[in-house]
Amino acid sequence: MKQMLPISAMQTSDATSFLISGGCKTDGTVPIGQHVAQLKALKAGRRYNLHVGLMNRAEIEEIAAIADCVSFDFVGDDDTIREVFGLERTVRDYVHCYTALRQQVKVMPHICIGLHGGEIRGEYRAVELLQELGMDGLTFIIFIPTRGTRYADCLPPKMEEVVKLLKWARQVCPLVPIHLGCMRPGGRYRSEIDQWAVKIGMDTIVNPTPGAVALAKELGLSIQIREECCGL
Repeated sequence: MKQMLPISAMQTSDATSFLISGGCKTDGTVPIGQHVAQLKALKAGRRYNLHVGLMNRAEIEEIAAIADCVSFDFVGDDDTIREVFGLERTVRDYVHCYTALRQQVKVMPHICIGLHGGEIRGEYRAVELLQELGMDGLTFIIFIPTRGTRYADCLPPKMEEVVKLLKWARQVCPLVPIHLGCMRPGGRYRSEIDQWAVKIGMDTIVNPTPGAVALAKELGLSIQIREECCGL
């Protein structure tokens, strides 16, 4: 959250689109609703991608009035929801919320690979559920051990497991735009996974490493540069 700016900073920004996010409360919600009036007043042709948590239908209707897109973290494992998020909620709750969101606004589901302390748990099931429910796109992000948390000493998910999952997702969702999102480990890990994303045929890489760009050019791929959130 240190890299994000308060909503008030939008008043002097010339950006045409914004990601509105966090933090998350202990009940799994992101309190964007209390800022809807302020965001509506600042919109003036701007595009909003709202990163939300679990919401009820009334809250969804409220944010749908200003959202051009909603980013929603989708989890496919009950134990991960309970142990990582500390919530007494289930995959069914995420399915219900996602379904309700899609009835009101464009939704970009996000799956965090290795969310359970670097382990792959429920990611395949999450993709399968999203296939059943329908999706206009899918963003993968990758777990980063964070200082000050109980997962600080964990490792990112194994590269070969991440590659296997991404390959499988690309094969089973051939017509769905698949993005590699902004949250992923840095250094050599990031360089390698970005190049794998090119070889696998992912549609978007957020802030790609130079090696990934060079590989795309070498393979003769068409490259488009966009300067806004992948959800938009």
